[in-house]
Amino acid sequence: MDTTRIPVTVDAFMAELQTIQSSGTKKIAILGTRHISLTHQQLIEMLAYALALTGNTIITSGAAGTNSAVIKGVQRANPGNLQVILPQTLSQQSAESQELLQTLPNVREHSERRLLTLAQASQMCNQEIIDTCQQVICFLYHSSTTLQESVRYAQEKHKVVTTFYLD
Repeated sequence: MDTTRIPVTVDAFMAELQTIQSSGTKKIAILGTRHISLTHQQLIEMLAYALALTGNTIITSGAAGTNSAVIKGVQRANPGNLQVILPQTLSQQSAESQELLQTLPNVREHSERRLLTLAQASQMCNQEIIDTCQQVICFLYHSSTTLQESVRYAQEKHKVVTTFYLD
């Protein structure tokens, strides 16, 4: 038996347990697919609303679908509890997303990624979001390659990860 791995496993478990049990607010990342049904959008918006209403900081990206639902939910609860990190620039977002994002006080753009593919920029963006949070909630399909990679990254970073598969 390889006992050198046990402390890492125990440390990871203890870190997750401490995060779950900690009283007070957390930084929670909510990530997910752009392709979701209206019902899923409403559920995600309600979840984001409840998490922000209880004082948590919610971190997301700026695309349509999941991220748009998160933004709308947090805006209703407390816009000050929202951090949006874009994979690229505001001008590279859809017109609908731009309109929503322009109303927010805390949006971070990455102009240095404007020439990357959206998949490359999104992967970097998701890693940045995961690095700044304690917990990750992800809405995805089993075929969502970038989001699957983000979930694995969050697990490697010993974040508390909850995945909701939409298929």
